[in-house]
Amino acid sequence: MGASQSAGTEHEFQDLADRTGFSLEQIGNINKRFRQLTNNEETLSREDLASIPALDNNPIRAQIINAFFDKRNLHQNETGTVQEIGFEEFLLVMTHFRPAAMGLTEEERENLRREKLRFLFNMHDTDSDGTITLEEYRWVVEELLSKAGIIGQETAKAIADAAMLEVAGTTRGKMEPDEFYEGITFENFLQILKTFDIETRMHVRFLNMDTATLRCGKSK
Repeated sequence: MGASQSAGTEHEFQDLADRTGFSLEQIGNINKRFRQLTNNEETLSREDLASIPALDNNPIRAQIINAFFDKRNLHQNETGTVQEIGFEEFLLVMTHFRPAAMGLTEEERENLRREKLRFLFNMHDTDSDGTITLEEYRWVVEELLSKAGIIGQETAKAIADAAMLEVAGTTRGKMEPDEFYEGITFENFLQILKTFDIETRMHVRFLNMDTATLRCGKSK
């Protein structure tokens, strides 16, 4: 019975390896962390992630947790969230944190970068309408600045508003004083972050996992 279960797990892991690009060893390590978080249950809940001490003081804690349960990140082709995820869904989200494989073509590398930025965009597009509005952007900036103890909330709000106007000028050109700015689309987001080094900024240290160990070579 034990050998049969082991063979089944290995077959499942191989299928996941083929679909995600992770090696069998990497999937095994991620599965161990998943089991630790769930206390060996089959599904992971928001409460399981929220219990991680390293997330307690993270200013975007809510967005990080929500990202794991966002249907847009689970390849479900729909919006909304789920209450719990299994290991396969957990692994799908983890692919966004994996460094680029060696030997990728320029097109493949750009597609990977686009996927990572889409994941980051979804984290801040909290109502899933395809636009990061001023209110959503302001909330993120206020959380990052005021909770870090750098400045007060009112100052953070003013900085967020000024930054949003600067973004509007970058993506739409000069705006009239009474013109309403709807917000940042994904294409705007790509333009704003065209020089952003996504490879070194997206990591999973809060899971006590070294992002570098998630790197894999390009299959031939």
